[in-house]
Amino acid sequence: MKTKNILTSSIAAIALIGTTTACVTDPNTGERHISRTAIGGIGGAGLGYLLGGLVGGKTARIVGAGIGAAAGGYVGYRMDEQIRELEEVTAGTGVDVGQTPNGDGILVNFPEVTFAVDSTTISPQMRTTLDGVAQSMIDYPNSLIDVMGHTDSTGSDQYNLDLSRRRAESVANYLVSRGVARARIETIGYGEQYPVADNTTVSGRSQNRRVEIRITPITEADVEQAY
Repeated sequence: MKTKNILTSSIAAIALIGTTTACVTDPNTGERHISRTAIGGIGGAGLGYLLGGLVGGKTARIVGAGIGAAAGGYVGYRMDEQIRELEEVTAGTGVDVGQTPNGDGILVNFPEVTFAVDSTTISPQMRTTLDGVAQSMIDYPNSLIDVMGHTDSTGSDQYNLDLSRRRAESVANYLVSRGVARARIETIGYGEQYPVADNTTVSGRSQNRRVEIRITPITEADVEQAY
């Protein structure tokens, strides 16, 4: 009965978010399906960190990144276009691409295999994927990027928080090394605060050890307000 109630609550939460904002398109079949990232957030500790504003605030970051009025028109079709391209770049890697739950950006979820256990060194198999993600960010420059690190519940709270921060920084530094402007990127570590699966199982802990990249398009209205 408890399992049924959890499932019913999750479905209801997805319905409240909206059928389009939590969906992604399979680039091979064209079919729409619910993003694993969106479902994970609903089934885990909540969507607060995804529904909140940009890390460090939007206005100062727009000015700092030098994003100009040409940003107008990026939202909508072009965001869908970037999602499709990111899905193609990450196909078969275990990386999940979709819209953020409120539909105002893109969420790219990198699985545990991005790093070895207790390491901040990006694994060789994920570097090629990150190369493609970095190129997409360069091709679509009118956006701000949050890199968010997470861990499972193994270890102390403070250690996990520090590890998640260092892993987020490692991914950010890699993106910069591939040509993404550092001024567009902020990093944050959440430690074990936001699990997307059960930390009492091996599989669940594996899913919780992740790095997410949130790409937030900047509109012309955002630019006008910032300046």
